Amino acid sequence: MRCPYCQNPDTRVVDSRLVGEGEQVRRRRQCPSCGERFTTHEAPELVYPRVVKSGGRREAFDEDKLRLGFRRALEKRPVATEAVEAAVRRVCKRVSGAGEREVDASVIGEYVMEELRELDVVAYVRFASVYRRFEDVGAFREVIEGLEQHRRDED
Repeated sequence: MRCPYCQNPDTRVVDSRLVGEGEQVRRRRQCPSCGERFTTHEAPELVYPRVVKSGGRREAFDEDKLRLGFRRALEKRPVATEAVEAAVRRVCKRVSGAGEREVDASVIGEYVMEELRELDVVAYVRFASVYRRFEDVGAFREVIEGLEQHRRDED
């Protein structure tokens, strides 16, 4: 790796550690030319499928967009950041693990709803109301009844 200070193409690794539940490697490097130390982070580069939107438009999968959707649904809710990040990782893993070249946005939306149902029921209803385009109180009632049934089935 090139030194960011003197641009020397050869640097040596001084220390390596796993970070982020073992999903990244943090490396301390030192340049033999100028002696400066710096840190790099290494993570696997996953190839995500293209997302097919409801109108047929295709776009690249965007983990930040996914994370933003979770944050909007969970706004002002008592859910730990670590739990949200774990949910985002699970959705990303399901999307990339499917082995498909394209995935419908509706499938990703269902994955998000499953995660939100486990994280926070209020956030689940918020997301569902936008995602499923609720038009009346009856739609809310159906989702809430479905939640109650899901809770009974778990017990």
